[in-house]
Amino acid sequence: MTNDAGTGRLNLPFTGICTFARSPYQPDWTAIEADAAILGAPFDAGTQWRAGARFGPRGVRDASTLFSFGHAGAYDHEDDVTYLEGIRVVDLGDADIVHTDTAQSHANIQAGVQAIRAAGALPVVIGGDHSVNIPCIDAFEGAAPFHILQIDAHLDFVDERHGVRNGHGNPMRRASEKAWVSGMTQLGIRNVSSTTREGYEAARAFGADILSVRQTRTLGTQAVAGRIPRGVPVYMTIDIDGFCPSIAPGTGTPSHGGFLYYEVLELLQRVAQEHEIVGIDLVEVAPDYDPTGTTSILAAQLLLNLLGFVFHARQAGG
Repeated sequence: MTNDAGTGRLNLPFTGICTFARSPYQPDWTAIEADAAILGAPFDAGTQWRAGARFGPRGVRDASTLFSFGHAGAYDHEDDVTYLEGIRVVDLGDADIVHTDTAQSHANIQAGVQAIRAAGALPVVIGGDHSVNIPCIDAFEGAAPFHILQIDAHLDFVDERHGVRNGHGNPMRRASEKAWVSGMTQLGIRNVSSTTREGYEAARAFGADILSVRQTRTLGTQAVAGRIPRGVPVYMTIDIDGFCPSIAPGTGTPSHGGFLYYEVLELLQRVAQEHEIVGIDLVEVAPDYDPTGTTSILAAQLLLNLLGFVFHARQAGG
C-alpha cells in the first residue's frame, strides 16, 4: 500500500471523488495530455426495452476505484508483467446529454471522441446504450480503415425500425456504411435476436464474420483472433450483455448463454497483441438491475486489463 504521492494521505479506494481508476479529471477537452482518455456517454434513449444505461458511466467509474490502490501499475503474476506502469490516463467526464434529443446527444459524444483523437490519445468511451457507438465511429471520419471487433449478444445490424436509424439496434449497420470501416467480427451473437434473418444476410453480405458463443468456444481464442485480417487496426466495441447474465445481470437486454470473463479477456489480449487498437467503447451497463455491483465491477476490471494489454503491446512493439 502506498500513500498518495506528495500528500502523505492513504487515499483508500472508497474515499474521494470517483473518476475512472482514480485518474486525473480533465474537464478541458482542448488540453488533453494522455495516452488514453475516458469519456462517459450516459445516453440510453436508444433502448427498446429496459432503460438505465445512462447510469453506466457513473457505475463503472465507482467500481473502478476497487482497483485503484495507488500502486505504480498493476502486476500480473501469470504474465509477469506490471501493466499500466507509466501510462497516462485521464477522465474527461461525460459528454453533454440532451434528454429526448438523440442527434444532439450523439453530436456531443462525437465531439468528445474527436477531441481525444486530436490529442493523440486512445478514446475509451463508457456508455450508455449501444447507440453511442454510432457517434464514436463517426468521429473517425477520414481515418485509415479499421476493423470492428464486437462482443455482444445481439447483432445490432438493423437498418431502420419504425423510422429509427440510430438506436441501440442499429450501430453495426451504421458502421458498415462508413468508408473507414473495413470489416467486422461479431462474437457472442446468440439465441432469440433483435435482428431479423434479413439483417444477418445483410451483415454477411458486408463481410461480417458472425460467431455465437458456442462457435467461439469450439474454435478457441487463438483461432478466433486469427480470423481478424492481419495488419489491420481494430476498434473494440463491448456490449456487457455479451457476457452471461449470471455474471453480468445489470443490463437492459440480458441473454443467457453468454461468455464468461476469461473467454473475453484472453481474446481481447490476443487481439491487442496482434493489432493496433484505435478505440474502445463498453456499453449497456445498467447498474440499477444489479444491486450487488457485479456488472459494474466486471466492466471496470475488463477495461483496466484491456488498457494494460493495449499499452504493453505498444511498448513491446517499440
